[in-house]
Amino acid sequence: MSEPAAASLDAPEVFTDKATLRRVITASSLGTLFEWYDFYLYGSLAVFFGGKFFPAQNETAQLLASLATFGAGFGVRPLGALVFGHIGDLIGRKYTFLVTMATMGLSTALVGLLPTYDHIGIWATIILVLLRLLQGLALGGEYGGAATYVAEHVPDARRGYYTSYIQTTATRGFFASLAGIGVTRGARG
Repeated sequence: MSEPAAASLDAPEVFTDKATLRRVITASSLGTLFEWYDFYLYGSLAVFFGGKFFPAQNETAQLLASLATFGAGFGVRPLGALVFGHIGDLIGRKYTFLVTMATMGLSTALVGLLPTYDHIGIWATIILVLLRLLQGLALGGEYGGAATYVAEHVPDARRGYYTSYIQTTATRGFFASLAGIGVTRGARG
């Protein structure tokens, strides 16, 4: 039988002052918002990615391949949760959170800089799929890690309330991606 006292020695510090709580929740929420923004950006633009990164034999096949690439990112999310969850347990959620955000940001930037199928052929498809898999891994690790980080640092009586902020930021990321697309499309005329 394990002793509860030993487990409590390793427990993260619970914050009760409002400024620290706000900082923990804001940082975790913004990280989640940006991760989902990046993820949904691809999903919202999948119809355009099909023609840029897949063979031009059939428009329907291009769209389906683009959507399958979006789905592949979702498919590896559980693996990302396992990998980054374990790393978070070992070295801390804060550092893991930074790694997942950097992974997502870098892979999203690389998708934006990726040459099209017309320029590098099948390599465009392969690199796009690999970058989408990296995004899925990062999202899987970040989303659960952010909720866990908040849950570990807030008072027990308010844990559900404070972690609900993390849940709402995924939807906010979706709307932010649509707004970003709308602004850039509007600027192009």
